[in-house]
Amino acid sequence: MKMVSAVIKPFKLDDVREALSDIGVQGITVTEVKGFGRQKGHTELYRGAEYVVDFLPKVKIELAVPDDLLDRAIEAISHAAKTGKIGDGKIFVYDLEQAVRIRTGETDAQAL
Repeated sequence: MKMVSAVIKPFKLDDVREALSDIGVQGITVTEVKGFGRQKGHTELYRGAEYVVDFLPKVKIELAVPDDLLDRAIEAISHAAKTGKIGDGKIFVYDLEQAVRIRTGETDAQAL
């Protein structure tokens, strides 16, 4: 099993959720986050004063998937989240040692 963590632009969340649902991913966790990558924020003008926005709003999506679904999940996220502009985000993959469904006590792949 793998844990997939993706940081994407907020307006792409519905597209990514739909793409993951289409390939059979049953659950995701979404968190509103702020951060910056290579673009290092940007400068904005407000009432004549210029100020720097260091941290840009992003959405972090986390999902646990069986090994056989990993490549399709990464591809679905990549295609759905891509705008072709800077700041599209990143996908991270971690090994997931164990999962337990609290309600039923199911473990590992059955818990997903």
